Amino acid sequence: MVGEDWGLIVLSFLVRVGFFLFGIYQDAHFKVRYTDIDYFVFHDAAKYVYEGKSPYARDTYRYTPLLSWLLVPNHYFGWFHLGKIIFVIFDLITGFLIMKLLNQSISKKRALVLESIWLLNPMVITISTRGNAESVLCCLIMLALYYLQKGRYIMAGLLYGLSIHFKIYPIIYCIPMAIFIYHRTRKEGPRGQLTALLKIGVSTLVALLGCGWAMYKMYGYEFLDQAYLYHLYRTDHRHNFSIWNMLLYLDSANKGNGGSNLSKYAFVPQLLLVLMTGCLQWWNPTFDNLLSVLFVQTFAFVAYNKVCTSQYFVWYLIFLPFYLSRSHISWKRGILMVTLWAVTQGIWLSQGYYLEFEGKNVFYPGIFVASAMFFLTNVWLLGGFITDLKTPMPLATAGKKNN
Repeated sequence: MVGEDWGLIVLSFLVRVGFFLFGIYQDAHFKVRYTDIDYFVFHDAAKYVYEGKSPYARDTYRYTPLLSWLLVPNHYFGWFHLGKIIFVIFDLITGFLIMKLLNQSISKKRALVLESIWLLNPMVITISTRGNAESVLCCLIMLALYYLQKGRYIMAGLLYGLSIHFKIYPIIYCIPMAIFIYHRTRKEGPRGQLTALLKIGVSTLVALLGCGWAMYKMYGYEFLDQAYLYHLYRTDHRHNFSIWNMLLYLDSANKGNGGSNLSKYAFVPQLLLVLMTGCLQWWNPTFDNLLSVLFVQTFAFVAYNKVCTSQYFVWYLIFLPFYLSRSHISWKRGILMVTLWAVTQGIWLSQGYYLEFEGKNVFYPGIFVASAMFFLTNVWLLGGFITDLKTPMPLATAGKKNN
């Protein structure tokens, strides 16, 4: 790794230390806490594990027990903030993997700029230093893709299965990944293609089902209900940018009183769009294009998800550097896209502040209009990403990036 890369890693580490220390100060001196409310849930669940109990004894803990295990050192060493350091480490490893993959396909100078989109991104840094666990999931996904690129399908499958165990949504990547492997091994004939697909498929199932079986044996049906089934019937409406926000609120208020329950069908357009975007891998079945497809696919998943919070944006930000490395979008159009995304998000956040901190009734038109504006902006952005992805690359560039 060249000196500039190490310099970026060190700088990104120091910036995270600064955010982390400021967060501790803010928690002690400001009314609004820096620490993510979910971190308190993780921390409390880890305490139950440390005491030999189930993490689900902590109300609202709806994650794999493995996450609570990660934070057991909080209680062993008696330091509340230790888990944040663990999340920051995963965050930096993710950045290192992005750096490794980018340096294989583009110039060092350009790679350095694109790597900074993750390593020096205030949103990414804030999420990990506030104690949000998305960095763990992002690291597992990038590790799986790193080994996939190396052709180590069993290791890639094990990590991929573990990432699905942590959160279900990475399962959407199976289609573009399978298309990539199918085309990559075409010279080996049908038998070679089938062998490669079986390697990653079986190893994914081994990790996913193995972890699920182990957690079920330890924590029973409560694990299945809280870690997986809950997400099928959840009606979260707080901090939710989704176009389904108002309907979720009404369904939550009318629970048991004949509510519409229309929100349970939110997955239908989402599923169709995710399947369609995953098949974009057929247009250019290279590894570099795979990473771009995963960006578009994840963006579509988050935009159409019935629950959409700021931490979900990290799910597609891990792929943004790779998408930009082959994008044809002009810088003027790019600035417009970023501006609209940020402005409509800011409008929603202003309404959310009035609602949750000042107790004002801004559900309509405030929250509803803001959610609609943000959703329509994301739909427009998604259309631009898909069009850009299907634009052929110059032959010279494509030849260099063909993996």
